[in-house]
Amino acid sequence: MKKKLIIGIVLVALGILYLKVISPVFHIHIPCVFKKITGLDCPGCGMTRAALAMLDGDFYQAFRFNMLVFVLAPIYLLYLYFEGKNKQRSSKYLMGGMLILSGLFFILRNTEMFNFLAPTQL
Repeated sequence: MKKKLIIGIVLVALGILYLKVISPVFHIHIPCVFKKITGLDCPGCGMTRAALAMLDGDFYQAFRFNMLVFVLAPIYLLYLYFEGKNKQRSSKYLMGGMLILSGLFFILRNTEMFNFLAPTQL
């Protein structure tokens, strides 16, 4: 368990280093390949901007960039809890639910009626 925790901390630290240092200094940004090919917003579109806003403490703007992270994060923590307790049935239902939510979010954010779900522009 300690090895996984250390790996997680290192990955978070590398992510913060990328978002706060490398990206602004060298103007290296992660483009959404799916959006470039299809023109549609994937469920993750706006996630980098949301992470940057959260690092700056601007949770309102982070929510506007991609609100799915605020829905999926607590469900994912619950999923990890059930996985740790070897409650496979519960964790499978949660994973399925997260996939369904992501799919619905993808469909809705690309329709005219729910275009407010698309990431806000800078």
